Amino acid sequence: MKKVLAIIPSAGMGRRMGSRRKNFLALLDRPVLAHTLSAFEQCPVVTSIVVAVQPSDAEYCRHEVVARYGFKKVIGVVEGGAERQDSVANALKLAKGFDIVAVHDGARPLVTPGIIEAVIRAAVETGAAVCGVRPKDTIKETSSGRVKKTLQRESLLSVQTPQAFRTELLLKAFETAQKDSFIGTDESSLVERLGAEVSVVEGAYENIKITTEDDLAFAECVLRKRAAGL
Repeated sequence: MKKVLAIIPSAGMGRRMGSRRKNFLALLDRPVLAHTLSAFEQCPVVTSIVVAVQPSDAEYCRHEVVARYGFKKVIGVVEGGAERQDSVANALKLAKGFDIVAVHDGARPLVTPGIIEAVIRAAVETGAAVCGVRPKDTIKETSSGRVKKTLQRESLLSVQTPQAFRTELLLKAFETAQKDSFIGTDESSLVERLGAEVSVVEGAYENIKITTEDDLAFAECVLRKRAAGL
C-alpha cells in the first residue's frame, strides 16, 4: 500500500450552530473532531494525519484533542485559512513524500474506517475518488420560486468525504485553481477542472456533516446504536 496522508479541515466557524466551533462541541464522551480522527486512526491504510484549524484553536486542538485522546498518526496541526480550500492548501505543505492524499471534513464524525479505506484504494487505482449516496428525495430544479424541471435521481450523487487523490494530481489541481483564482466547493471540483476522471465509491447515509443541533442529536443516536452493536 502507498503512503497516505489524511487532511482534516476543521477551521469552519459553524454559523448555523451559533458561530460555535462545531468540531469541538461535545458528542457523547468526546469532541466531534475526536470521533472523526478516531476513524482515521483506526484505518489501516492511513499513514499520517494533518488537522487544519482556526489559528486561535491550534493549541487547544493539540492538547485537548490530539494529546488527550492519544492520536498517534497526527503529525501536524496547521492554521486554517479564510476558505476551506485555503485550509487544505496549508495542510498540503506537509504532503511531501506521500503518494495519496485523502481529505475529510472534521465535522463528519460518523465516517467508518471501511469507507475511508475503500475511497483510498479507489484513488490508488484510478487517481481520484469520492464517496457519495444517491438522493432519497425527488430533486427539482427551481427558479424564482417555480419548478423548472424534475431531475433524474439515478444520475445524481450527494457527494460526501473522504475524497482521495494521487498527491501530484491534487497539488496540480490546487496550483491551477490558485492561478485562476477559482474557489471550489470540494477538492474533486478542482481536480475535475483539469479534465481528470473521478471515480465514485458508495458512501453511507449516516455519514452526515454536523451543521445543526438536529445533526448533533442524530449523530448521538448513531453512535449509541453502534456502541450497543445494533
